[in-house]
Amino acid sequence: MSAMWQGCLADTDYFEIRSSGGRDYGIWVTTPPGYNRATTQAPAVYVLDGNWAVGMTAPLIVTQMDPMQRIQPYIQVSVGYAGEEAQDWDRLRNRDFVPPGEPIAKELVDAVEMGVQAGARTRKEADAYLTELRDTHADAFLSFLTTELHPRIERDYSTAASGHGLFGYSYGGLFSLYTWLTGATPFESIGAGSPGVVAEDSQVFAQLQAMGDCQHAAKLHVTFNDRELLGGLAIYQNLAKNTATVLHRLTSRSRAVTSEILHETHVTGLQASFLSYLRTCRPL
Repeated sequence: MSAMWQGCLADTDYFEIRSSGGRDYGIWVTTPPGYNRATTQAPAVYVLDGNWAVGMTAPLIVTQMDPMQRIQPYIQVSVGYAGEEAQDWDRLRNRDFVPPGEPIAKELVDAVEMGVQAGARTRKEADAYLTELRDTHADAFLSFLTTELHPRIERDYSTAASGHGLFGYSYGGLFSLYTWLTGATPFESIGAGSPGVVAEDSQVFAQLQAMGDCQHAAKLHVTFNDRELLGGLAIYQNLAKNTATVLHRLTSRSRAVTSEILHETHVTGLQASFLSYLRTCRPL
């Protein structure tokens, strides 16, 4: 374990891994209460945006001991970026989480420009952010998760043979939708929090059409926030509207799809969305 991360989070290991595509990732592995590597076999739940999300989601592993609403045991695997790239996680996620060929909505470009005007980003940072959206590789990242990282987690932590999960928020939620629609993954439950379906012609709709009447066995739980719809920012209104359209088309054809509206903003909704996923898809 890197000395930098040792002791920062309880019951959490940290390691770095280079993908076959030459990308460096930082991995936090948080084990459940009473975990014994020699005897405990629990499924893994992969949580995206580790550089941001690990501090808000990994401590929630104690929900497995909540006497009022028990959650199935799981090992949390938070996936982020390592080394010097860690500081650029918010733009690198665009490359990894967004489906190939995803259009860049005008509302997104306007929101990035608004960030420049407000001083939240420099012009150079804004240009780099949009550049990553012009060459996106969710397919390559999904392959890394399933064929490179997951086998290592299985080997090193003696995970259960089934019951694995995936949770992503915002563009991570878009990746979760993409993964569920792709099908044939080791994930038996998938949480998509406020998925970044910003464009009306998103690749997600093409995937829905290609899905036809197929039924996916994996559970899918989608959340979005009421303040996204009502808050007056076009990018979040589009996201909520398009997510509702996706949900309508999915729930009409699959009983494996559930959803919840949360009373949060897009920024504050991550932890609540993760809890909603745990309660809905992983109750004991």
